Amino acid sequence: MSKDIRIKKGLSLRLEGEAEKELVKAPRSKTYAVKPPDFHTVVPKMVVKEGAKLLAGDELFYSKYTDEVRFTSPVSGMLKEIKRGDKRRIMEIIIEADPEDAYKEFGKMDASSADAEAVKTRILESGCGAFINQRPYDIIADPKDSPKAIFISAVSTAPLAPDWGFILKDKQAEFQEGINALQKLTSGKVHLSLDDSSAASLKGIKGAELHNVSGPHPAGNVGVQIHKIDPINQGERVWTLNPEDVAIIGKLFLTGRYEANRTIAVTGSEAKDRKYYSAKIGANVSEFIGEVSDDIRVISGNVLTGTKVSNNQYIGFLDNELTLIPEGNQYRAFGWLPFTYNNIHSNSRTSLSWLFPNRKFKPTTNLNGEERALVVTGEMEEVLPMDIFPMQLIKACMAGDIEKMENLGIYEVAPEDFALVEYVNTSKIEIQDVIRLGLDLMITEVG
Repeated sequence: MSKDIRIKKGLSLRLEGEAEKELVKAPRSKTYAVKPPDFHTVVPKMVVKEGAKLLAGDELFYSKYTDEVRFTSPVSGMLKEIKRGDKRRIMEIIIEADPEDAYKEFGKMDASSADAEAVKTRILESGCGAFINQRPYDIIADPKDSPKAIFISAVSTAPLAPDWGFILKDKQAEFQEGINALQKLTSGKVHLSLDDSSAASLKGIKGAELHNVSGPHPAGNVGVQIHKIDPINQGERVWTLNPEDVAIIGKLFLTGRYEANRTIAVTGSEAKDRKYYSAKIGANVSEFIGEVSDDIRVISGNVLTGTKVSNNQYIGFLDNELTLIPEGNQYRAFGWLPFTYNNIHSNSRTSLSWLFPNRKFKPTTNLNGEERALVVTGEMEEVLPMDIFPMQLIKACMAGDIEKMENLGIYEVAPEDFALVEYVNTSKIEIQDVIRLGLDLMITEVG
């Protein structure tokens, strides 16, 4: 029996450019990339060199400080190039793909009857351990830990977010097997949060505690759901996964192969073909959007938490969405005057757009000003449905005050939980970066 969670605080941004419910196969990219910066705190140690032949599922690198976590190739082909940045940091591992994938065979395994250690070993050796994040700190999970629970959010509330119900509608068997495997990784419960769409596609799923979640964004954030269902205390660990990654893990056990399939929703007002595309992890962005002008911002992810990419770069490892919006390189005459422009969203009602709550907006990347030395009391709390004091926590992170950060709930949050706070914040501070720096300090000092 499912439980209901109703979120009242928050803000749902209605934007132009939702993807049509049509799934097409994306053209196969000539090259794919795995990007170590997608895995925060991971220091990669390469096990193959440029020119090496690879099968899909062959190991590329492992984490220096957690060597059980392996990162594998999403496709078969040749390791074309290892791109490095400052201090020889590995930025991209580029693979020149074969016309069709050949797979490394890990062997089929019944997750329900298999030993827990065997299930964990299979997930790690195949590279599927890269899908599992941990809270606190929002980093790759340490397999030595024993999480008190595992959370999966199949709730779409972010701007132009992909519909998990549509993505998973034909993957019930794989998803169920993935749940069976995840049950072996925790002594606690596997929590699965659903909305109306995903509940219809995942009906009959067993082995997970179901939660019906409703409300404005960030109701779909797994951090908000953890806070409402089973909050994290100091010393505890909780693991999280994206829904499609659960299906990838399930398919690994059913077929014995690491099939790194990824469904990408191309969204945004500037996207020409707004559809869902079946592709592989690390595909080249140009295969979905072609050439784009300099007046368009391409984002791997959504407009609140995504990463800027160009059309010759690669989709983020965990991203299911490409968003195209106008660049903010055009300025409005007298834009500082309130009520002058009514075609932009304003949470503070400085535009008459608030009179049209169902209207969809066409955002740009314009910040409409620089950082300001002021704080509007109460505006952050309006959009953060967690029992913490966001302004005080942000100040503690900026000051590096570990004791205050602990007392104010740093263990329960991740940067994405503060994306809306950053959006409505009058001070225009990069709050997600502040929270990330605070979490990094906690990793260094507390562990």
